[in-house]
Amino acid sequence: MIVLYHLFLFFYKTGIYFVSFWNKKAKLWITGRRNVFEKLQQSLKSDSRKRTIWMHCASLGECEQGRPVLQKIKETEPQTTIVITFFSPSGYEIVKTKKDFEHVFYLPMDSHAHAKNWMEIVKPDLVLWVKYEYWHYYLQEIKKRNIPLLMVSGVYRSSQVFYKWYGSFYRNMLTCFTHFFVQNTDSKKQLSKIIPENKITVSGDTRCDRVINIAEN
Repeated sequence: MIVLYHLFLFFYKTGIYFVSFWNKKAKLWITGRRNVFEKLQQSLKSDSRKRTIWMHCASLGECEQGRPVLQKIKETEPQTTIVITFFSPSGYEIVKTKKDFEHVFYLPMDSHAHAKNWMEIVKPDLVLWVKYEYWHYYLQEIKKRNIPLLMVSGVYRSSQVFYKWYGSFYRNMLTCFTHFFVQNTDSKKQLSKIIPENKITVSGDTRCDRVINIAEN
């Protein structure tokens, strides 16, 4: 299965590169990742805070779900360094422009070398993964280093690849998580078929908290 995963990564990156000649979003996906490790190192170099939390989001919607969690962390632990990563330009470009958070980056394409390099630079004390998107090498590297990894606002359905006969590779990714905070009881019911129930908590959709916060302001 790992061979198929590598083929997927290869064709995904190749396809994005080809499309980038006429698609602005695809071009941002490529240019935004250039020298990302150098930018990351430079950004964190002057940050002397005691604790680091890394939150990964697929795009803007997932960031909005994770934002209430980060805001609460900033309130209760102001000495915490927060690093946010995106896979999609639609999330990165908007959040980077708003400047609500100092360290915002594209997540480099999944690979063993990239994951190892990323973890050695960021050195997170806690990792938050929002809703979905699973990258094998990053998750394995987090697990290998015994860093707590939490799923925020997760959603699980019987139609997902985890529940297919060919889904063992992806089911294995779920074992990297320390705890799952899911949106509803149906998600907990599905996830408990794979993960011990004591590692799953129904916490609701954090995007609701974000909407309420925007309305109040």
